[in-house]
Amino acid sequence: MKRLSALLLLFCTAINLLSAQPIHQVKGTVIDKNSREPLEFINVMIIGLDLGAVTDAEGHFTIEKVPPGIYRLQATAIGYKSVTTPEYILSTKNLNISIEMEENLTELDGVTVTTSPFRRDVESPVSLRIIGLQEIEKSPGANRDISRIVQSYPGVSFSPIGYRNDLIVRGGSPSENRFYLDGVEIPNINHFSTQGASGGPVGILNADLIREVNFYTGAFPADKGNALSSVLDFKLRDGDMERNSVKATLGASEVSLASNGHLGKKTSYLVSVRQSYLQFLFDMLGLPFLPTFTDAQFKIKTRFNAQNELIVLGLGGIDKMKLNTKADNEDNEYILSYLPKIEQNTFTLGTVYRHYAGAHIQSVVVSHSYMNNRNTKYLQNDESNPDNLMLRLRSTEQETKLRFENSSSFGNWRIKLGVNLDYSQYTNTTFQQVYTDRAQTFDYHTYLGIMRWGIFGTFNYTSTDDRFTASLGLRTDANNYSSAMKDLSNQLSPRLSLSYQLTDHWALSGNAGLYYQLPPYTALGFKNNNGLFANKYTLQYMKVSQESLGITWRKGDTFEASLEGFYKDYDKIPLSIVDNIPLACKGNDYGVIGNELLASTAQGRSYGTELLIKWLIAQKLNLASSLTLFKSEYRNNKESEYIASAWDNRFIFNLRGTYYFPHQWSFGMKVSCIGGTPYTPYDTDKSSLVTAWNAQGKPYYDYTQYNKERLPAFTQVDIRVDKTFYLKRCMLGFYIDLQNITASKLKQADVLMSTGKIANPEAPVNEQRYIMKAIKQESGTLLPTLGITFEY
Repeated sequence: MKRLSALLLLFCTAINLLSAQPIHQVKGTVIDKNSREPLEFINVMIIGLDLGAVTDAEGHFTIEKVPPGIYRLQATAIGYKSVTTPEYILSTKNLNISIEMEENLTELDGVTVTTSPFRRDVESPVSLRIIGLQEIEKSPGANRDISRIVQSYPGVSFSPIGYRNDLIVRGGSPSENRFYLDGVEIPNINHFSTQGASGGPVGILNADLIREVNFYTGAFPADKGNALSSVLDFKLRDGDMERNSVKATLGASEVSLASNGHLGKKTSYLVSVRQSYLQFLFDMLGLPFLPTFTDAQFKIKTRFNAQNELIVLGLGGIDKMKLNTKADNEDNEYILSYLPKIEQNTFTLGTVYRHYAGAHIQSVVVSHSYMNNRNTKYLQNDESNPDNLMLRLRSTEQETKLRFENSSSFGNWRIKLGVNLDYSQYTNTTFQQVYTDRAQTFDYHTYLGIMRWGIFGTFNYTSTDDRFTASLGLRTDANNYSSAMKDLSNQLSPRLSLSYQLTDHWALSGNAGLYYQLPPYTALGFKNNNGLFANKYTLQYMKVSQESLGITWRKGDTFEASLEGFYKDYDKIPLSIVDNIPLACKGNDYGVIGNELLASTAQGRSYGTELLIKWLIAQKLNLASSLTLFKSEYRNNKESEYIASAWDNRFIFNLRGTYYFPHQWSFGMKVSCIGGTPYTPYDTDKSSLVTAWNAQGKPYYDYTQYNKERLPAFTQVDIRVDKTFYLKRCMLGFYIDLQNITASKLKQADVLMSTGKIANPEAPVNEQRYIMKAIKQESGTLLPTLGITFEY
């Protein structure tokens, strides 16, 4: 009886501990953005809670009795522009933040309180989406992977085939995107990335370190060049200057350990390490490839004084992909026939130094990025015979970058000027079996060193009543690869943005710009059998002119609806001489693109309309829905007719929402629907040739019928349930994420495969043919995930 009473007492105590929600303080400092001096008598409120405080003479504020959650803060004062902060997580400890405010010299009668999380950017009033912590932490089907989160935004296609994170924006190629981490450019954001593009099966960034993300689908800032389709600008958190903490997470594909805190009185840190178990998940699903990865990430920030700070950050990954030859059923036979083994190492180290000098801010960014890519493939995956070698690629890419910027404010004007200097190195040693009109062995070694330079500037204006904004930007880039790319005047990249607040609810905005991007190093460094750079005199900077026009309607601080039209006109796109299709129509598969003979003659266009509706109720609801109607087309040259590109889905629909229940429960659902992609029929005659099949282990397309056929549309439903327990000093969270809960199947074109049996063994070797067979292909399965998070 005593034992039973003791157990009941222990059980009741545990229930009380789990159900008793702790409360915390939200503390911080408010400073003047230009002078860096603390501000007194600033009202600071927590949006969604009736809690707030006023800063003291040192600019400090403390808000008491705040329950755990994800919050935005708002700071207001007469004579200053109101500020709404990014989202912050209040979990196991008090929150300490810094808020910067700008003086409003034209304000005389009082302050207008605006708590809207829908921010308007002067340089990018259209085509900019700001992704906060709630979306990162709770998005159904995304498992805290940024590449999957942005797929629910307007203009972003998702691939239901192959478990990949290819970023396909407004009908553009996966190779047309750029990524920044606290101002430092990083080459890619995915493990097992396609060299020459950007996609992969899983993201390389740990969401525990991210504060928010600025996602540009157009109207790119002038300081961020070399992009044609999108820019992802990640803002990292700062380490806690009062207490060190540790967070462990068991996610969909990896286990991670992260820590943040301080080193002394001036330095904060963030660090994380992740190890995947994706290979076990893929093995259970019977997939033909087994990827494993390890990654690490850190950020160290030192504030020397109010005017000077230094950020040092790093990101690295080690990837290995093996072939799952046990999954040799007919469905996987095609992928196993051509997919190589992949080993990939990548890292980026960068420093950002900022000096605040009143109305002027100087920044110096130095970084070095490295990627080592190794692909190996044997015929029928039989490595016992050296003659079976089809592909052995050993390639490295290195980039060393220096960028200097100065940003100055003069009343209603803000001017940013800067220069950049980069040095890139590319090496490649490749042995490859190829087949064009006959079987060939391609064996070459290349080394390429390129010096790149650029100049950029932006002039921003905001009217005294904040109703009208204008931004004029100019950028130009050049390099020493060839005489065609050496002249800065050949790559002049102007851009103009305008926005006007028509009424309290309506705003009209637009942007027009010309943007350039360097072809991938794989194309620039490609050599022919004579040892010469085969593309040196035929490649130029790729370019696109973009125009966007959008109208926005906002109701208070909770509801926004926007309608935006865009038009993209591509020119000087590399054309594959062998396949006679644009290089921009490749890049959504594993391996390498661009290492072939090319010419900058292709053109393209993509145009459409995007509708986005967002409904936000603090601590209750986060709902978003988007619909994109568009066309994406390419042609080989000015004389050719336009044909559908590989990314011409025609329509994309997303409905995503998360509802927050009492006692730290939440439920989310996402419905995604995408139009079918075009595809090209196979060339049966060429594919059946023994010499042709043995060269690449997969069928050849009939490019005379390029993208003449189209797959059916696909719909997927994901749900997610979260429950969080807050104890006195720790947090324990659980979530269940069910991707494709309806187990929808995407039917694909039948794959043409060799049976391995020769139909005419008596014929000469060059005329022998395999007996072929067709394999039905479809993808789509229910993918459940149990996630566990512990923070102390």
